[in-house]
Amino acid sequence: MADYSKIVGEIRQAFRTGKTKTYQWRREQLLQLYKLLEESSKEIEDALYKDLHKHRIEAIVFEIALVKNDLANAIDNLSEWMKPEKPPKNLLVAMDTLMIQPEPFGVSLVIGAWNYPIQLTLLPLIGAIAAGNCCVIKPSELAHNIAILLEKLINKYMDNESIRVVNGGVQETTALLKERFDQIFYTGNNVVAKIVMEAAAKHLTPVVLELGGKSPVYVDKGVDMLTVAKRLMWGKTCNSGQTCIAPDYVMCTAEVQNELIEKIRIVIDQFYDGNTATSECYGRIINDRHFQRVKSMLKSGDIVIGGNINEEERYISPTVIKDVKPIDTVMQSEVFGPVLPIMPVMNEDQAIDYINDGEKPLAMYIFSNNNKIVDKFLQQTSSGGVTVNDTVIHAGVMTLPFGGVGHSGTGSYHGKYSFDAFSHKRSVLKRSLAMDFINAVRYPPYTDRKLGVINFLTGKKPKRTGILSFLPFLPLVLFGAFLAFVYKNVGLETITNKLKPLIGKKE
Repeated sequence: MADYSKIVGEIRQAFRTGKTKTYQWRREQLLQLYKLLEESSKEIEDALYKDLHKHRIEAIVFEIALVKNDLANAIDNLSEWMKPEKPPKNLLVAMDTLMIQPEPFGVSLVIGAWNYPIQLTLLPLIGAIAAGNCCVIKPSELAHNIAILLEKLINKYMDNESIRVVNGGVQETTALLKERFDQIFYTGNNVVAKIVMEAAAKHLTPVVLELGGKSPVYVDKGVDMLTVAKRLMWGKTCNSGQTCIAPDYVMCTAEVQNELIEKIRIVIDQFYDGNTATSECYGRIINDRHFQRVKSMLKSGDIVIGGNINEEERYISPTVIKDVKPIDTVMQSEVFGPVLPIMPVMNEDQAIDYINDGEKPLAMYIFSNNNKIVDKFLQQTSSGGVTVNDTVIHAGVMTLPFGGVGHSGTGSYHGKYSFDAFSHKRSVLKRSLAMDFINAVRYPPYTDRKLGVINFLTGKKPKRTGILSFLPFLPLVLFGAFLAFVYKNVGLETITNKLKPLIGKKE
């Protein structure tokens, strides 16, 4: 096992040189990462196929291209992201300079996941680099070929004084977590997340946790069921269901269930030419342990589509189970595989109650043409993200924050949100030493007169709403009406003559 104390210590010394805080270093490293993906695309595709039987198109779209797009966005906007924010002022600080300066945490630890081992490792790295951090990267050992490849490529393309890859299994990860980091970014499951949080707590290290959960789907009546089946099964079967935001289970009425099942049957045949076992477009389960876990879920309910397995290949066909009950095994934990349970409900209210009785999911999907029903889900439930009338795609929009809530995670990233996730927002106030008499009101001895001045300078009241919002202007309105009345009935010349003695104006 490597000397992790030495590794982290060397990287911390690199951070203290200040080079990672410069625009030039950040941009150069982001460009190098982009170059890595361009020049090594074929190697990455091959490694993903070996680990997950992932088709090259799926590897490009979900992994390589997605990361490259995020990189291009970061490179193009880096200088703007690095600028300090200028917050509003009150009278007390009217002559001062206020700003919110984004600064790097320091040395970040990124622990990647195996299901999308390029995307879920390199997207956080983009945020870490853009924000000016040094970084230790721990790829998942389950995606063995990608882990080895990443170590080779990072060593070749990136600044190894500031960015390092550490490979290994549970023992190595445990030892790594004993070191003090300035931030930890973990993608994975709840069990390991608790271990990460416990390790971070010893040093009060901030964490970002991207987890998962049972992401529900509600299918309403009166929708184009064939289109629903396509979008639903695309999200469910890509990467053989091993996606943290994959549709986990469906809720609908018994009537909708029957129609949906028939359309899903058609769609699976269309997607995989009638045979998922021989299709190059269909993936495999990552290892034997996960294969056995997903296989055990096939005992729930009534299998109406699929259910075929090949243990040697770790193959499980797209499987639909109907009439599932909340007590069934498949409903007790995240499926994370190509098994789709359908649980009949009476209506959307029963579905909402079921969602609210469980942990908050990472994603939620609603298929409906009824905006009132959609709004009901949005208003009465909570989840990391929501997509209406489709699945998964919200995670590919870099202008939307991606992250969970509660058991499905804490913190968010993608696009500018990745920069924010790896930045501390430092409050800065700059004040001159001159004109100190202005500050006399805050110094002892305290008096009611000083308090009155402070309240005037800093006091703030809630804005009035409705007709009450006009009350502060009522005296001015009345005074204006009075002047208009006087002008109309007395005349301008008379008013002027009356005012001359008061203002001391001479002829």
